[in-house]
Amino acid sequence: MRSELRIETKVLPGNKIEINLPADMLSSSVGQTIEVIVLLPEQNSPLESQSILQLLEQIHHERPVGRSVEEINRDLQAERNAWDN
Repeated sequence: MRSELRIETKVLPGNKIEINLPADMLSSSVGQTIEVIVLLPEQNSPLESQSILQLLEQIHHERPVGRSVEEINRDLQAERNAWDN
């Protein structure tokens, strides 16, 4: 008979975990092999942990500065011309 038991535990120093089975478990399970599945918490990527305002500020600081409207339009036109070739 297959049964499941869900137990939460903390990671101990040395990256160890300790699992204590409930007292009402069958004593016949002593010495038997069991399967343990460990589910790790999800890790947020740096972008997920950033607020939208922080992301916009970062983009603002990384973009080129000092370009005039004429320079931007000239670059856009050069890009469009490259599409036609």
